[in-house]
Amino acid sequence: MPSQNQNLKKRNNGKRKKQRGGARGKLRAHFLANIGRVMDSDELRTVTHNQSEWARRVRELRTEEGYLILTHNDRSELKPGQYLLENSKPQPAFERAISKETRAFVLDRNGFTCQMCGAVAGEPHPYDQTRKTRLHIGHIIDKSKGGIDEPSNLRAICSICNEGAQNATLIRPDLKQLLIQIRRATSADQLEALKWLIAKFPKQVANEIAAKKVLG
Repeated sequence: MPSQNQNLKKRNNGKRKKQRGGARGKLRAHFLANIGRVMDSDELRTVTHNQSEWARRVRELRTEEGYLILTHNDRSELKPGQYLLENSKPQPAFERAISKETRAFVLDRNGFTCQMCGAVAGEPHPYDQTRKTRLHIGHIIDKSKGGIDEPSNLRAICSICNEGAQNATLIRPDLKQLLIQIRRATSADQLEALKWLIAKFPKQVANEIAAKKVLG
């Protein structure tokens, strides 16, 4: 028969799972009740009752449920830390399908260390000494780009790196490198990139068109 400690552990695990699901549900309801309104990180954190991983729940709404939640990476008028849900219709989503066995294998293979910043699970995080390092499983090639849930495409990554707080660890291409990649892309992909840029910089595009009309 299960001991009292085992039963208590099961109840606590159940409560934690319920709380995690509840945070995402609260965020979903809040976004759907505020379609078209810009919200900041403080507001969303408050919605989840100050849960430390509220940003992860927002990403799950995007990647797992397909809600098009925009940030400053998508629209130039949005500031870092601002979010906007334009409509209630979810896009195709990418569900997590990583087994417990695979998670355990990847964590053990990576020495329970974040593969981006080197933080060790359970120890104070080097970029935020007030937080203990919590590791997750991340994709090397994102699922939206065809990445798979196999160990060869998975790595251990800490919460802070997963939240994008250390974007400095990611090498960004300079203008020359970026233009080379765009020139090498197919015409269809170039058009998609153009659409994305127009959507992100609508005012700047309109100003450029107006300026050319004046010069013309």
